[in-house]
Amino acid sequence: MTPETSIHSSADLSLAQQATELIDARIDDLAGPKSLSLKVLASDLGTTATHLQKAFTRVVGISPWDYGAERRAQAFRAHLKSEPRVTDAIYAAGYGSASRVYEQSGFLLGMSPASYARFGQGAEITFAIVDSPLGRLMVGATAVGICSLAFGDDDGSLTADLKSEFRSAGRISHDEVGLRPVLEDVVEHLETGKLPSKRLTLDVQGTAFQRRVWQALLAIPAGGVLSYAELGLEMGMEAGQRAVAKGCATNKVSLLIPCHRIVRSDGGLGGYRWGVKRKQRLLAMETTQNGAEER
Repeated sequence: MTPETSIHSSADLSLAQQATELIDARIDDLAGPKSLSLKVLASDLGTTATHLQKAFTRVVGISPWDYGAERRAQAFRAHLKSEPRVTDAIYAAGYGSASRVYEQSGFLLGMSPASYARFGQGAEITFAIVDSPLGRLMVGATAVGICSLAFGDDDGSLTADLKSEFRSAGRISHDEVGLRPVLEDVVEHLETGKLPSKRLTLDVQGTAFQRRVWQALLAIPAGGVLSYAELGLEMGMEAGQRAVAKGCATNKVSLLIPCHRIVRSDGGLGGYRWGVKRKQRLLAMETTQNGAEER
């Protein structure tokens, strides 16, 4: 038993295991009008919907519905690589119709189903790099939104990292003119703390749990910090520190998804993908900006 699960009661662990097995066996029922609801799942397991929801989330870290959606997305991605037609993969994975998966494709994949079937080929990413108070700042974006926001010391390394991170993209090209409005908003947000405009939409890929971690990060106010353990508690995970840390580490969009607001339990800064000195400076800037707003 891992440290993350050791404090859970045997009853919760058993119930969560039974629920995951039942969901795995009924993936096809998760689509359309025959959706496997929490109430039906709880009834089949001999418990209440409320108890199942709480126990499952405590142990697994996400809700039964999110778990089912992620399992179906995994099946879809697997079928896309083996089925000759996208529509065959859609129905093989348990989606009730082609429209449902295309509506959810950004949520599940971050790119269209046909593009994912070609291992991301066809996805076009533009990027630009500008000066900022924290050094060189790079924004990478698809037609949907920002997929990467990184800080660095030199343009060559930032560009190489982007191409490595998105090596399956069909095209990665420099476009400072096209991204100028986005760059201006990002830099203004960094310098003043002003909330980004609506044009700063995100196009990020992640599992249901990773998305849940990112949503929790977005709820931390500027000028505030939490430890991994505290963030886990906010998510209803009493012992999810390691899982939460991994979720934070997968974040590709610095600043806008504020993983810099997570510190060590002893108050130390901890690590930061884009440099601890940048993290320290960023937190100091946010504290100053927050204080100015309150005066």
